[in-house]
Amino acid sequence: MTNKIIEPIATEPVFVENYDLQSANTLAIPATAAYFCEVESRQQLVNALAFAEQKKIESLIVGEGSNLVFANDYQGLVIQNKLLGIHVLEQSVDEILIRVGAGENWHALVEYCVDHGWYGIENLALIPGLAGAAPIQNIGAYGAELKDVLVQLTYIDKASLETTQMSNANCEFAYRQSVFKQRLKNKGVIADLTLRLFPNAKPSLSYPALRDQLPNDASPKQVFDAVCKLRQAKLPAPSQIPNAGSFFKNPIVSSTQLGKLKEQFPGLVSFAFEGDHKIAAAWLIDHRGWKSKSIKGVGVHQDQALVLVNPRRAKGSDVLGFARQIQDDVQNSFGIWLEIEPIVIG
Repeated sequence: MTNKIIEPIATEPVFVENYDLQSANTLAIPATAAYFCEVESRQQLVNALAFAEQKKIESLIVGEGSNLVFANDYQGLVIQNKLLGIHVLEQSVDEILIRVGAGENWHALVEYCVDHGWYGIENLALIPGLAGAAPIQNIGAYGAELKDVLVQLTYIDKASLETTQMSNANCEFAYRQSVFKQRLKNKGVIADLTLRLFPNAKPSLSYPALRDQLPNDASPKQVFDAVCKLRQAKLPAPSQIPNAGSFFKNPIVSSTQLGKLKEQFPGLVSFAFEGDHKIAAAWLIDHRGWKSKSIKGVGVHQDQALVLVNPRRAKGSDVLGFARQIQDDVQNSFGIWLEIEPIVIG
């Protein structure tokens, strides 16, 4: 495919027509975007959004494409976020406030903070993607979530191009959920985050798999290293085999529901969660025998039932069709519907 370059003017980014998106999503789904550009400044971002408005097309912000499933070609403008920067806003004996550009790699940010003695996000190591995607998903792992440290973020409305500051409460965070996946879905762009971190170690060891690996007085660096080790053992790198990480959310059920399920399935794996119980979706999928199975080139990873892999670069409809078969099987067997965690585009 031959790409046509549209010459930029002034501070506008370079717009590319008919852009191949296979390298822009970690599932390696073949798809094209009508237009594509990279933005390295807030002004370029605003200009890119204005370009989409002028063309009367949709726009989509992507980072590393680690949480996307392209169901079809995208008939709008895909904007790759490259807004960088890590700045200390305030620092005291009790806390550090930092502003982070939405284009910063999330894991690199976590490592940077641990190396500087800024603690609070070490449990979120090795989560793929960029900082700007973290609030959308309210990323979480090993007993920690982004909502625990986010103070506010800078939000740009796509239609009006107005910039506002949104507080933690405005983001309406819940488990793998936020206002950006609900009322404000595709309505705006996150430009930067302000995080509250701590100079004094406050390691979170509530997650069983992590607690089993560490002493009670573990340092944040030990937590960081243990999380990296656990994730590397469980989750395949997209560079080795195309995947989008955990493809399904862990379902949440009441104590009554859990009791009934455990009567029928004594080995069911679950964890207490905010007064209810989180069931291990991987256990449900594995129990139904899906691990290592594949259809039309899409499969379940041999070591991690939550991960769908796409080694043959199958199209998005095949990925979603395979996921639907798993959802239907789990629903029929356990009475539980598994929600897809990545964002489906198209």
